[in-house]
Amino acid sequence: MSASSKAITPKVVLPKTVKMRAQKLGFAQMGVVDLTTHHPKNADWLRDFVAASYHGTMTWMEDTLERRVHPNAMWAEAKSAIILGYNYGPDTDPMASLSQPERGTISVYARHKDYHGLIKGKLKELAAIIARDTGEDVKVFVDTAPLMEKPLAAHGGLGWQGKHTNLVSREYGSWLFLGVILSAAEFAANELEQDHCGNCTACLDICPTQAFPAPYKLDARRCISYLTIEHKGPVALDLRSAMGNRIYGCDDCLAVCPWNKFAQQASEAKLQAREALNAPKLDLLAALTDEEFKDMFSGSPIKRIGRDQFIRNVLYAIGNSVGNSAEGNSIDETPNMPALKAAAQAHINSPNEVVKDAALWALGRLSND
Repeated sequence: MSASSKAITPKVVLPKTVKMRAQKLGFAQMGVVDLTTHHPKNADWLRDFVAASYHGTMTWMEDTLERRVHPNAMWAEAKSAIILGYNYGPDTDPMASLSQPERGTISVYARHKDYHGLIKGKLKELAAIIARDTGEDVKVFVDTAPLMEKPLAAHGGLGWQGKHTNLVSREYGSWLFLGVILSAAEFAANELEQDHCGNCTACLDICPTQAFPAPYKLDARRCISYLTIEHKGPVALDLRSAMGNRIYGCDDCLAVCPWNKFAQQASEAKLQAREALNAPKLDLLAALTDEEFKDMFSGSPIKRIGRDQFIRNVLYAIGNSVGNSAEGNSIDETPNMPALKAAAQAHINSPNEVVKDAALWALGRLSND
């Protein structure tokens, strides 16, 4: 028999035991990518992103660029990627607090316990079943390794990358945490999900800082999530006023997506928002000591940025309390200006120059009101 006439051995379908266990563990979606034939279209996008310096101060993106292009660059033996989506749909409008200028707005994913530990534990349990059933090695990842989860999820049929570059699901909208299991076993792949954005540009139009130079392109240096979390220094003056009262992350481009009409509320109790993090008062946040900050955000991703950077974000929000309506948000309450001024005043002699600068800027804004 010639090489060209040899029968091709079909890929193994992911065992039903794995699918059933994934459902019991709470995963909303699961997809498979065949890494032996996977040629990611996002490689040039990523190189262009870094070449344009859109990654800002996230130097680790440039340092690990080639490792991110394909999962095999990180683990050569991997033949399949199993991508899982975990629903964290909010039970309230994530943008409601934008119209409350004396309160802060925290991204939905950070209003509850850090999801990394929760998802990774479930992935490890699932990976153990895959390893047992196939006899092949596995590796587990949850947003902590140079893997491009969103393109993999799109190739695995979980959704598509919208014009805001985030994953969109027809069943769960914008609210999916992603986890990846790499396996040395060869599994049959799911079909690639098609792009269903159509002519909609809602996610691009709503961005307060105009962080999208074009559809499917993001300039992270202008993104509020980047500015409040990744960027450590002072924020450019022209961007501060556009940040409004967003003190950790931003959900605008996610929340406005029309596909969210199909989204479902998260069922996992650990992913229910803590009441204290739903629109917390800015003057109280500004008064947090280092120990109080650590206690309040214990087990939260917010703790990672540290108290000083968090206070910087809060002070920007305090400065914006006089101009919140400039973004087009209706005002639900009149801010308590004496309390907000006192909160900013308390930081004008901060030993941290970035915090001091933010306090002086906030006071200047409040004084001009």
